[in-house]
Amino acid sequence: MEYRKATDKEAQLVCDIVQETKARIFPHYYTQAVVDFFRRLNSIDNIKKDIEEGRIDVLVLDERIVGTGSRRDNHITRVYVLPEFQGQGFGSVIMEHLEEDIFKEYDYCDLDASLPATIFYEHRGYRTVEHCKHDIGDGEVMIYEIMRKEV
Repeated sequence: MEYRKATDKEAQLVCDIVQETKARIFPHYYTQAVVDFFRRLNSIDNIKKDIEEGRIDVLVLDERIVGTGSRRDNHITRVYVLPEFQGQGFGSVIMEHLEEDIFKEYDYCDLDASLPATIFYEHRGYRTVEHCKHDIGDGEVMIYEIMRKEV
């Protein structure tokens, strides 16, 4: 297993992981309009930009990227593991690396947690600091939590 920075050539693979995970998991928790909003938010252009800025890491298993995680300063974003690899500890590996890097510089880290991810983050010691409701238009609302973990 290898955890490292994503390369420009891996942008589409990272995008595919994020999009596939959202497409298979999020419809159980959110309306299609919210799923589509998440898809646009994590577009290939946004992922390419974040890779260029050194914000995206990948978890590689047997030469296959199975998960990804990102951070901006002390804010964790875009943590995804392919559905067929979930429940095997890979998300925890990604989080451990992100948290280790953040706690070298900061006393806490924050993240925006989707409904399906909140329990995972709670088990990692995060607590909800704010319940959020975001209007995405046409009467559709996205619900999520801002969660924090302190050193």
